[in-house]
Parts: sequence; C-alpha cells; structure tokens
Amino acid sequence: MQFDSWQAFINMGGYGFYVWLAFGVSFLALALVVVQGLQARRKLQQEFVKEQQRQQRLARRKREVT
Repeated sequence: MQFDSWQAFINMGGYGFYVWLAFGVSFLALALVVVQGLQARRKLQQEFVKEQQRQQRLARRKREVT
C-alpha cells in the first residue's frame, strides 16, 4: 500500500487508531515479557549464589567436625 503523505500513513485509511493501538499493545506485551524474564533471571542468580554459600558453609562445618 502506498501513501501520499505522512498524515495518510498515520491515518491508514481510517483504521490508523486500531493499527497503532495493536502495535502499541504488542510492543507493551513484549516489553513486559523481557522485563519479567530479566527479573526472573536476577532472582535465580541470587538464589544460586545463596545455595553456593550454603553448600560452602556446610562443607566447612563438616570439615570442622571431622
């Protein structure tokens, strides 16, 4: 589809509101997925570090007892 001006492109033959709303909702959903993934990754990394520290403490205590 070819448009004569930027205004015609943004208006999209009268359907511009729905088209741009769909784009906006899609980008918002993708951004939320990325943010949620980054938060989950950070939480998993923190839990991994805590578990490693716990394992080190247990190994240290085991060596001290024996």
